[in-house]
Amino acid sequence: MATASRTLWKGAITFGLVHIPVGLHTASIEQGVDFDWLDKRSMDPVGYKRINKRTGKEIDKDDIVKGFEYEDGKYVVISPEEIEAIYPRTTQTIEIQRFIDANEIPFVYLERPYYVAPINRGQKVYALLREVLVKTGKVGLAKVVISTKQHLAALMPAGEVLVLNLLRWGDEVKSLAGLDLPAAGVKGAKVTASEMKMAEQLVKDMSGKWNPDEFKDEFKHAVMKIAQKKVKAGDTETVIEPEEEGPAQGAEIIDLTELLTRSLKGGKAAKSAGSSAKKSAGSRTSAGAKKTGAAAKKAPRKKAPGPRRKAA
Repeated sequence: MATASRTLWKGAITFGLVHIPVGLHTASIEQGVDFDWLDKRSMDPVGYKRINKRTGKEIDKDDIVKGFEYEDGKYVVISPEEIEAIYPRTTQTIEIQRFIDANEIPFVYLERPYYVAPINRGQKVYALLREVLVKTGKVGLAKVVISTKQHLAALMPAGEVLVLNLLRWGDEVKSLAGLDLPAAGVKGAKVTASEMKMAEQLVKDMSGKWNPDEFKDEFKHAVMKIAQKKVKAGDTETVIEPEEEGPAQGAEIIDLTELLTRSLKGGKAAKSAGSSAKKSAGSRTSAGAKKTGAAAKKAPRKKAPGPRRKAA
């Protein structure tokens, strides 16, 4: 099993007036099999070209603008300056908006998990949040900006670690309209008592403990066997690719655990203090975050994205 990756992002979890300094780590890896396109004559990577779909001719990047399709075949052009002005502000915080019951979020909304680990002596208040979530059966519904994109997320305990699950926005999940579904409930679906009894017995017979190691991507392992066989036989090719840049890291945020008591008091005083704390934290991180974001946007990409085709 792969171990946790290097820190992708540094910031803080915030709720009330409390800041918990944390680092973000990827919690998943791609399990599919990707095949890169190569030029068989030279074994060079094959990348995309900027092609005008009507003329079939390659065009210069300076002649490309970004268009938003508001109706079928109709676009408005959005300038780089207009896009820059509305980019989400990088705050380096996982800002909890509210706490909700853990079973309220349907699985269809879960998109991508990240491990959240404490940094800068934030272990105690991190543990406090983790344990109170376990005891209350709640998860923190939060907003976070990662790589200039704002996400809705659920912060939930999973054993010793807090996991930040990025969520799909409400308008990204399709409605059930148009699906031919049976009515809800046993009576509505016209399921008989004997059918229900047999189905329950079958579920009971097939039940077991959750063990992810028991399930493998069979196609991936078959491809790996073929690849290993070719490697042993010396049937390999060398492809030279540019090095990729590592992810930028944000500024560290000071632990403000002493604000927990003031958060519980509520009222105007707490709100005023919270506004000042967030403004102060923002001033400490905005300069570094904006500089990092600007550098990431202006830096030339060293590796052209090659077309990849995943096995069905």
